[in-house]
Amino acid sequence: MKISIITATYNSAKTLEVCMDSVLQQSYKDIEYIIIDGSSKDDTLSLVKSKVEKHSNIIVVSEPDNGIYDALNKGIAKATGDIIGFVHSDDFLADQTVISQIAEAFESQAIDGIYGNLHYVQFDDTSKIVRNWVSQPFYPKLLNRGWMPAHPTLFLKREVYAKYGQFNLNYKIAADYDFILRVFKQEQHRFKFLPLTITKMRVGGASNRSLKNLYQKTKEDYNAAYINKIRFPLRVILSKNLSKIPQWFFK
Repeated sequence: MKISIITATYNSAKTLEVCMDSVLQQSYKDIEYIIIDGSSKDDTLSLVKSKVEKHSNIIVVSEPDNGIYDALNKGIAKATGDIIGFVHSDDFLADQTVISQIAEAFESQAIDGIYGNLHYVQFDDTSKIVRNWVSQPFYPKLLNRGWMPAHPTLFLKREVYAKYGQFNLNYKIAADYDFILRVFKQEQHRFKFLPLTITKMRVGGASNRSLKNLYQKTKEDYNAAYINKIRFPLRVILSKNLSKIPQWFFK
């Protein structure tokens, strides 16, 4: 089973090596690693090229794009693996066995997707957990409570993207929530929760850099819930935001 992992980059030299090494050092070896770069101006491409010289499984595209979701869509279009997942350039896989455990779960069960837990960590000291996103097994009513899996931990069969499309570029921050609603509403699919930390994310992502971005994300979340016919979307988004509060205290 081939697993495609996509990393979108733009001026990511400061964090990218840790990100890439977390993928390239996985114990599972049938990994196609796709780097989609938005024409970086720093040393990002030099770093990527140094990795390409040592690893034949890396595919690199560098060209202007329309933001991270456009870059991820390009990666999805390039992917040839049975399973597709993402490791963003500020993030890294929690340990070297994560992909092996994901592959084993897909191979042993009839499932369409897997997700797990996420640690938000300090940017400059990734040993310090800032926020602990512990997920749970999925059932459909969770969507009406504002629940979603941590998107950086989500691995889906490639055919899911072929069937339901890619990320909607009308969303600048919440395209992942819109996509998850589209897919997880389909009751014929099965999703498995792996009770382990899959990804570690440095704090300071696009959705939480400023009050303006938090407002924009809330507005986009509401629109995604409304368009995907989630009942009482305002209540759902309020619940979605309130559900994050315990993650800051139970680490």
